[in-house]
Amino acid sequence: MGLLRKIAKVGRVAEPEPTRPEVPVPQGARALAGSVQVRHVDAGSCNGCEIEVGQTFSPVYDAERYGARLVASPRHADALLVTGPVTRNMADALKACHEAMPRPAIVIALGDCARDCGVFAGGSGVQGAVRDVVRVDVEVAGCPPPPEAIVTALRTLTGR
Repeated sequence: MGLLRKIAKVGRVAEPEPTRPEVPVPQGARALAGSVQVRHVDAGSCNGCEIEVGQTFSPVYDAERYGARLVASPRHADALLVTGPVTRNMADALKACHEAMPRPAIVIALGDCARDCGVFAGGSGVQGAVRDVVRVDVEVAGCPPPPEAIVTALRTLTGR
């Protein structure tokens, strides 16, 4: 009995569900029916965004409760989550990954580097922003964007 009382005293109260995002839903997202399979591609980032993506799917932020799940193959993905500026070495690979996805293939540009090359703009190895290589549906700002912003973007796709 004493142990249960101690656990009850230090237990954490469940946080309320975040408010619904007020971001426009990209065309084609309605066909996802409440869940989205996400393929993540690092097109040349500094790995700051990857750390935040890892936190987004960790037990703390738990993006899976909103229907978002990471998958290993573009053939299983509904959405492509791209981080970093697109380097010359990754441009063709990013196009091939996008073409391998079933339609509607939704693309999320995650972070300032993916949106406009960020601090890497003008670099000799940089091809350009993600939108210069493939069509982008959703952009998430930040360097790196916090997990809350990533969860909000994924919730716009799932509608949950």
